[in-house]
Amino acid sequence: MSAPTETLSEAAVGEAVRLWDIVLDVWNTSFLGTSVGYGLVAILVLLFGLLVRGLLARWLIGLVLKVTSKTKTTLDDDFAEALSEPIKLVPVIAAFYIAILILGLDGTASPGERLIQSLIAVALFWSLHNLVTPFARSLGSLQRNLSPVMIDWTTKFFRIVFVVVGAAAVLEIWDIPVGPIVAGLGLFGVAVGLGAQDLFKNLIAGFLILTEKRFFPGDWIKVDGVVEGTVERINFRSTVVRRFDKGPVYVPNSELSDNAVVNFSRMTHRRISWVIGVEYKTTTEQLRQIRDGVLDYIESHEEFATPPDVTTFMRVDSFGPSSIDFKLYCFTKTTVWTEWMEIKERLAFAIKEIVEGAGTGFAFPSQTLYFDDGVEIFSPPSGPSVKRPEKVRPEDPDARFESDDGA
Repeated sequence: MSAPTETLSEAAVGEAVRLWDIVLDVWNTSFLGTSVGYGLVAILVLLFGLLVRGLLARWLIGLVLKVTSKTKTTLDDDFAEALSEPIKLVPVIAAFYIAILILGLDGTASPGERLIQSLIAVALFWSLHNLVTPFARSLGSLQRNLSPVMIDWTTKFFRIVFVVVGAAAVLEIWDIPVGPIVAGLGLFGVAVGLGAQDLFKNLIAGFLILTEKRFFPGDWIKVDGVVEGTVERINFRSTVVRRFDKGPVYVPNSELSDNAVVNFSRMTHRRISWVIGVEYKTTTEQLRQIRDGVLDYIESHEEFATPPDVTTFMRVDSFGPSSIDFKLYCFTKTTVWTEWMEIKERLAFAIKEIVEGAGTGFAFPSQTLYFDDGVEIFSPPSGPSVKRPEKVRPEDPDARFESDDGA
């Protein structure tokens, strides 16, 4: 019995050794072709990189801002703020690189190396994308020649360019041909363009609005039959105009490009045009007194603009149905609506005092009826007399009689 028992024990030991060899083989080769232990170490390195990226990025940004705060310009501070997010990828890239070295995935054109190259490309183009805005702000001459909206559109355009180029760079790293994708997008763009003509029309219209400098955010504009209000934003497709009742109106750019736009914010002066009617009993001397008094008031007050900057007059204009009409035409220096209303009110008070001081008054629509003193007597026309029919007794229809009442 001892020999079979020893044989079974040896067999069990052999199977156990073989099982252990299988476990070791799996442990050494089952994690992306390398040891599971190395894989666990690589995962811990990645987790450590992800955990410290925020702390490390804040430390680096704080160090950079400490240096830039000593300079007189704020441009370097803006650049440091723009690079704060891409810098957070630096510890992540370092952690991935160490993990790849641990796993032995490094090598020319290996997936690990391509992953590192992709992360570097993302960090690079992300940085360029964020640096566009502070770079545009730093160009003072550009801000003087272009409107703020035009600069905003330009920065958006370059941001999109860097995103597209960055995506193409990542695809090239992974040996994905960009040419066929671009060609496919071109055909897709043609199909989309046929169905989105209005979109491109509004996009071009918005560009024309900015190049012509028709209006900017904050301007008060009016387009007959479309909108009147204050411009808030000029987007690629539409412009947001806030009406005076505070309701936003989203107007397609083509409506603002093809139609006449009145930009009230660019008025140099604000006009007052009134028709003032006085009574017909007003004498010629009183008319002259009213005219000269109103002109003297306008010329003696600083809030009114005077020739030759503007045209100003107060003239007898017409003989209306109920009044002799003056035409008052003048301009205020302010273009602010509330101030303009106050000046108009003071002018109205002054005109009333001037008219009443001249000994006359304002006319109002009226009619006069004239009556003749003679009396016309009405005589009705004469005609033949009418006989009353005689009554007939019922018992003798042919007999005629006089009525009981003596008629």
